[in-house]
Amino acid sequence: MTLLKPGITLIHEHTTIDLSRIKNDPDTFLDCFDETVQEYKDLYKHGVRNIVDVTAKGMGRNVDYVQKVAQLSNMNIIHATGFYKEPFLPDFVYEYSVEQLADWMINEVENGIENSGIIPGVIGEIGTSKNVFNPMERKVFEAAVIAAKKTKTVISTHTTLGTLALEQADFFIENEIDPRYVIIGHQDLSGDFSQIETLIDKGFNVAFDTIGKNNYFPDDTRIEYLKRLQDKNKLTNITLSLDITRKSNFAYQGGIGYSYLFTVFIPRMLEQGITQESIDLMLIHNPQRIFQERK
Repeated sequence: MTLLKPGITLIHEHTTIDLSRIKNDPDTFLDCFDETVQEYKDLYKHGVRNIVDVTAKGMGRNVDYVQKVAQLSNMNIIHATGFYKEPFLPDFVYEYSVEQLADWMINEVENGIENSGIIPGVIGEIGTSKNVFNPMERKVFEAAVIAAKKTKTVISTHTTLGTLALEQADFFIENEIDPRYVIIGHQDLSGDFSQIETLIDKGFNVAFDTIGKNNYFPDDTRIEYLKRLQDKNKLTNITLSLDITRKSNFAYQGGIGYSYLFTVFIPRMLEQGITQESIDLMLIHNPQRIFQERK
């Protein structure tokens, strides 16, 4: 059993998100409902059936909005519980104990998000700052570990520009979390191939989840890394996504749009010798394994 429908899964997305208050940038508020529905319909045509929405509490999480998009686009959307990173944490994260935060997440998984009846299928995206594991962020990680053990829920993380991934991995191992059910995010921004290999060797799932964000890191190098991993038979832990968080990323505003993965990135992967079998592994089979039901 799995939370996912058969087909392609985008492992790290935000159907709606609001980081505008902290970033002071209205572009970081995804409130383009009709355009999101259309883009998800386009994704459906490309074979996408599942979107793991890692919009945590404090990031503008809006379950009703997401459910309406899901219904209109026929997309299976996995909702999240948990908290992001500083300075986007809700006030009560600073006030609650680790145990209280864990209970908060456990309650959502067992009883639904904010009286919606919607059961979250992932804890995340829980995050660390650039080169810093802040005390409040560590507190969230400690609570997430308790909640994940109790509910057997997958954990998805944010690493700022790919940093502190190994520290996150060590934290989970020290706390006896099975790495097969942890997705370490944004590793295609790290620029550190050896770090990616180390995470894989430790058993963690590694997300290349900012595809198309060439202003951060070039897609050519992403593809080079994926080809090297294919040559080493190390793609069994890799997942793919775009992590679109700005209105300007949408096609209607001249951005790459979600379909970029299928119209541009995958054809370029194939040109560079990455096989269709490898692409199916990263987009279909690896997510299905991660989100399989555990007893």
